[in-house]
Amino acid sequence: MPSGALYLVATPIGNLEDVTLRALRVLREAALVLAEDTRRTRILLERHAIAARPLSLHAHNEAARTAEVLAALAAGRDVALVSDAGTPLVSDPGERLVAAAIAAGHAVVPVPGPSAVLAALAASGLPAVPFAFLGFAPRRAGERAERFAAWCGRPETLVLFESPNRLAATLRALVDALGERPACVARELTKRHEEWARGTLSELAERFAAGARGEVTIVVGGAPAGEAAPAARAEPVDLDARIAALAAAGRGAREIAVALARETDLPRRELYARASAAPRARRGG
Repeated sequence: MPSGALYLVATPIGNLEDVTLRALRVLREAALVLAEDTRRTRILLERHAIAARPLSLHAHNEAARTAEVLAALAAGRDVALVSDAGTPLVSDPGERLVAAAIAAGHAVVPVPGPSAVLAALAASGLPAVPFAFLGFAPRRAGERAERFAAWCGRPETLVLFESPNRLAATLRALVDALGERPACVARELTKRHEEWARGTLSELAERFAAGARGEVTIVVGGAPAGEAAPAARAEPVDLDARIAALAAAGRGAREIAVALARETDLPRRELYARASAAPRARRGG
């Protein structure tokens, strides 16, 4: 019996007209349709009169669902995996399933289409090559600061997703880790209230200080040509005053340590200890 194929089907990120003809055909013909949020996928299927009833596949059931899918593929049945919006596996579940299908010798077939990453990158006005996709920024401020600091001095344009409630904090963390950069905030891509905000990281942090609504993609310009990773710099005239100023601005000890490591020749561990001792710095920040 011939093996079935696992199709990775890109779906619209907002505007339902963006679905491809091939995607619709695959969804109609698939024996199983898997989706993280079946309610969102049903909207697309009903819009195009597709009778399939999607099954859930998310972080909590992917292991069990993978066994079910492998059995279907082994029986010669085709399976379609869709994202809630955009291309599957891009900050969505499915990696374990795809790896298992490949390991079992089944065909894994991409069905290209919409992508919030590429849409935001293309219209940001920033260089598209080279670029790096960072996924969602870590929720913890310290982890977020360390993630961004790893890209300091790198030429890639950065693309990342963020919650609208944490948008301003993430933009400030990007300034602290990378220095001032040109950037773009793309909100509600392809939807009725689509918005493009362009400026420096600081300008955008101020613009979205009260937060935002909807789904957000951030694009940040790479390091200017000739800018290397930060070398050791002289200690500020008054390091304690600098720590106090960052703490007063709401930065935690970890964020302060990352920011000051760029400005001084002091090790981050020492800066963290010093910032933790400051009256207004939050240890976990």
